[in-house]
Amino acid sequence: MPSKEKPEPGLFDNVPDGNNTAVAADAMQDISQASADNGDPATRTTVDGMYELYYLDYASYVILERAVPTINDGFKPVQRRILHALRQMEDGRFHKVANVIGQTMQYHPHGDAAIGDAMVNLGQKELLVETQGNWGDSRTGDRAAAARYIEARLSKFALEVLFNPDTTEWQLSYDGRKKEPVQLPVKFPMVLAQGVEGIAVGLATKIMPHNFIELLQASINYLKGRQPNLLPDFPNGGMMDAGNYNGGLKGGKVRVRAHIDVVDKKMLSIRSVPYGVTTSSLIDSIVKANDNGKIKIKKVEDQTAAAVEINVHLAPAVSPDVTIDALYAFTECEVSISPNSCVIVDNKPAFLSVNDILKHSTDQTVSLLKRELEILLAELAERWHFSSLERIFIEKRIYRRIEECETWEAVISTIDDGLEPYKAQLHREVTRDDIIKLTEIKIKRISRFDAKKADEVILNIEDEMADTQENLDNLTEYAIGYFQALINRYGKGRERKTEIRTFDTIAVSQVAAANRKLYVNRKDGFIGYGLKKDELVGECSDLDDIIVFRRDCRYLVTRVSDKAFVGKDIVHVAVWKKGDERMVYNLLYFDAASAKTYAKRFAVTSITRDREYDHSTGAKGSRVLYLTANPNSESEVVTIALDANSRARIKNFDYDFAELAIKGRSSRGNTISKYRVRKVVQKSIGASTLGGIDLYLDESIGRLNSEERGRHLGSFEGEDKIIAFYNDGSYELSGFEFTQRFDCAAILLIKKFDPEDVLSAIHYDGGNRCFYVKRFRIEALSSGKRYTFISEHKNSRLLFITDSADPVVQFSFAARRGQAKQTMQLGLADFIGVKGWRAIGNKLGNYSSVSGIKQMHIDEGEGN
Repeated sequence: MPSKEKPEPGLFDNVPDGNNTAVAADAMQDISQASADNGDPATRTTVDGMYELYYLDYASYVILERAVPTINDGFKPVQRRILHALRQMEDGRFHKVANVIGQTMQYHPHGDAAIGDAMVNLGQKELLVETQGNWGDSRTGDRAAAARYIEARLSKFALEVLFNPDTTEWQLSYDGRKKEPVQLPVKFPMVLAQGVEGIAVGLATKIMPHNFIELLQASINYLKGRQPNLLPDFPNGGMMDAGNYNGGLKGGKVRVRAHIDVVDKKMLSIRSVPYGVTTSSLIDSIVKANDNGKIKIKKVEDQTAAAVEINVHLAPAVSPDVTIDALYAFTECEVSISPNSCVIVDNKPAFLSVNDILKHSTDQTVSLLKRELEILLAELAERWHFSSLERIFIEKRIYRRIEECETWEAVISTIDDGLEPYKAQLHREVTRDDIIKLTEIKIKRISRFDAKKADEVILNIEDEMADTQENLDNLTEYAIGYFQALINRYGKGRERKTEIRTFDTIAVSQVAAANRKLYVNRKDGFIGYGLKKDELVGECSDLDDIIVFRRDCRYLVTRVSDKAFVGKDIVHVAVWKKGDERMVYNLLYFDAASAKTYAKRFAVTSITRDREYDHSTGAKGSRVLYLTANPNSESEVVTIALDANSRARIKNFDYDFAELAIKGRSSRGNTISKYRVRKVVQKSIGASTLGGIDLYLDESIGRLNSEERGRHLGSFEGEDKIIAFYNDGSYELSGFEFTQRFDCAAILLIKKFDPEDVLSAIHYDGGNRCFYVKRFRIEALSSGKRYTFISEHKNSRLLFITDSADPVVQFSFAARRGQAKQTMQLGLADFIGVKGWRAIGNKLGNYSSVSGIKQMHIDEGEGN
């Protein structure tokens, strides 16, 4: 047994540089030997000792040789060996993947299945490997065809940035028969472009893929002294909220959503899948959510071909906007990805942010470019040296002096003596090898020697040397040019696919489908969706909370269930929404302790679930006399009848709750009477005490809110509507529910609807190719339906719209194509009168183009 004072060995303390593939095999061999010698106490090895020695060796082997990529080239060993094998096989043509796997097995000490899976993974990323055949589809989860049916070769990009034998460090393969690179001299942040996942022993890595162009541009910016700020870009596209990315380090989070379009009121179309999700798993999650009652749909159709297309048919009377939120809340239409950026640095795992990895990669690229330039400069110097020697050797006819030499040494000595007068012209000493190379020049070359051409060759070499030296002297500018050249050559078609958004937080209880019916047994005190023989309260979902008020002045909030006992003599029961300040309860109750009747108005915005609260002092005999729930804080007038035997002079009187301030649920309320109340009857309903709701549009997420985020739309109450005008020349009337969403990128004007407003618009008619001005009032008023008020030609579009009473606009125009644009101002109210909403309007002018429309002044209205 090891002593307690003996320090524990570090996981990577004894890991040798280079090839570690024999570590696990040696460990297993030692274990077998220990088992064979188990009978001899002198050679016996205890289990804890074996664990200490061999498990750590195995863990380090898995981390270094299997799961985690190195920071220098961004590859795991199997990927590096595949690419090296492809480079050895490179002849410009495609190779059977089965053949590539066989070649890779010369370097990789594992089975063909692991190599094949790794190669398919490389091929599907479409960066380093060009593919031919059925390589599967990461979007649908379809597997690639068998290795004997598919082919591959290195891409031009891979050939340019991955390989250079002169700057590569080599080692022997696992069996000592072949040489393989320790790391490839990669001049690109490969691990960030491709992304990587790996699970080792006690360690894992997950690096998100990033955009090709953005990585190169970030490297350029870093060389210019700016700090990089990288965000992921997923090959599946979709939308992403990377506000908590945390540089790709552990603890960060990226939310990814699918694109969902509203085709019509009856169908949604999913146009992309989140990273790591397939169309099959996405459909399964939608079906499961429907089966669990979280959403209501009729069917799901997978129409995916070249592009993802999953059509979701909605059940009747189901809101598309609410269903979209529910799909994000309950299905794989939204996933949360937690990065964990870990790479191998100096033969040890290190947790670095993606920005730090990019900096390291950029610095390494600059270093490799410097080494390549230095090697090129040395090669040019050698070419210049030998070209100069050759010119002297032939021009000065030194080759004739060796005709009389009888020994090899005499030949070497004679040539060396002949070169002696010209050695000062050379840049380095003449070696024996140089002289031997001169003796190898063929007579044919000597006879055809052209001194002028030889001088041109030397001058060209000198020009190349000067250019190379200039690049070395301006290495940073040279590296920037290198990165820019990669963008120019390979950047086409590699633009960002994932849209960066800020997502709203979806309250799952608000978007869950009302898949249950809530019942109550008031007398016995039971509520739940299983009491189908009792009184129906309304619809609810599995995630809803229910608020219950009892006659004894006590109330509580509990989660909906099949059947739950909440106390006898229930006065009021309903679905409770947390944070709803507009739901106000008007209450009259008798407090037994003081023998008085109190009135109070309160809201229950937050509460501890399943805990009972009391309006009164808790004295036995306290009871609720009157209670109403008012969704928009409505007041009311009630008639109160006192006991006929009371000594009060006025035994019947009216009480207006509007005179009572809305306070917290724990307030006692105002005293109504010290006499016993016999009956309370509602006389009339009043207006909302809190008034209208001030609504704002958060244009970053396209959602309404009352927290003053975004653009103020106005104060809304009752039957008020919102109207939105879109760039396709249509408008839509809608309510002001928080669950609806707006496509702010397509909206030119959104406001509170006023039927008396006069709208002024400038539009382009695609049919007759002219620009028009029209002024009109809204006439079609059906909510939720789009009305087009310009030509329905596919090229028609709305350029400008405002609700100002007397708008003046400035715009630029050109009468003919190619002519310089002119600027003019126009008062729209003077240009045209108010006409019907279907009218085409007055022609703006004979212009070939109109642009830069802006309103010069805005009176009481607002414009786009």
